[in-house]
Amino acid sequence: MIDKETEQYRFARGQHVVYPRQGVGEVRDIKEREFKGKPTMFYVIYFENSDMTVSVPIAKIDDLKIRGIVESDRASKALEAVGCHYDMPTLDWKARYQMNVDLVNDGTIESVAKVIHTLFKRSLVKELPVQERKLYDSAMNLLVDEVSYSLKLEKDEVKTRVMAILQGKDK
Repeated sequence: MIDKETEQYRFARGQHVVYPRQGVGEVRDIKEREFKGKPTMFYVIYFENSDMTVSVPIAKIDDLKIRGIVESDRASKALEAVGCHYDMPTLDWKARYQMNVDLVNDGTIESVAKVIHTLFKRSLVKELPVQERKLYDSAMNLLVDEVSYSLKLEKDEVKTRVMAILQGKDK
């Protein structure tokens, strides 16, 4: 049996965390359950955007790249990065899509910002295929969600700011 009182956990109940591809969730509980015949500790994480709750073995959080919300200065830099110049890959759309999926799965706020920038700029040249459009929307939601928690701003305000940066109107 694991002693829940003395064990140290990376995340606490009530803390917001980022789960790549899922977004920002709240640690609702830390529970012990039997898994494959052994007592295993789990984080129970609730995602408001999708009204979904997941149980994640604590031992797997590094493999899944679950992390805390970034500090406000890093969130601000990620917002700025949305407007930075990146060389657009000339790959076919399937290779480009996989490259961007890998960036989102990387789990960093900077990688998500880069995906948003490259797909937005690409959409100005040619309409995005459906899968890339969905990836763009997902990346946008991930960035807006985390930045809003980090900077303590409303999501609509963050999204408006991101769009202004992308369109070069935020100078």
